[in-house]
Amino acid sequence: MIINILAGGPEELLPDLAEYIEDNSIWIGVDRGVYHLLNRNIHPTIAFGDFDSVSQEEWKFIQEQVSELKQFKPEKDETDMELALNWALEQIPEAIRLFGATGGRLDHLLANVHLLLNPLKTKSSVQVTLIDRHNMVFLKEPGHYSIEKRQREKYISFIPLTLDVTDLTLEGFKFPLKNRHISLGSTLCISNELISDYGTFSFSEGILIVIRSHD
Repeated sequence: MIINILAGGPEELLPDLAEYIEDNSIWIGVDRGVYHLLNRNIHPTIAFGDFDSVSQEEWKFIQEQVSELKQFKPEKDETDMELALNWALEQIPEAIRLFGATGGRLDHLLANVHLLLNPLKTKSSVQVTLIDRHNMVFLKEPGHYSIEKRQREKYISFIPLTLDVTDLTLEGFKFPLKNRHISLGSTLCISNELISDYGTFSFSEGILIVIRSHD
């Protein structure tokens, strides 16, 4: 099972959600994202939020269309997105994809990127990916990974999330690396590209943000 979560970020940054509708996928709506889903004739299995970003008319429509609503007070310890993500992780899916999580307020964007740490904290093997019209973002712990060339998201960036990333090696890339130490704040690994159908990256310590993007 793949779980897709749609939050209430700017609609102009959403990819074509129809590309992510599969037989083995379900949808979760988060706050205004529930309304965006229903307008695309996608009915979420469950919805989370304080729903302070929808009008009374929109809220009534949501209540009529969604059978399982988890409504919370605006004053709470977790964001609506974190509540939805934690529920999704408890289902032990194959993968989780986050949409509508970029644009608008910078604090929400940074918080949503850091939410990608949640499965790592619990030693979960579930891959969580943040996706918008221009980017795909995910985290990796130390290891050796293969990465496939994509015509659309041709740029690949590696950004440290921890103070240090040790022994970063990139093979099959336009700008290869061999056992390089990358510190937090470094822009060395921005906008790389694959030169073959597949490449590899590996490192021994730290956590990397991997971003696949296009202009």
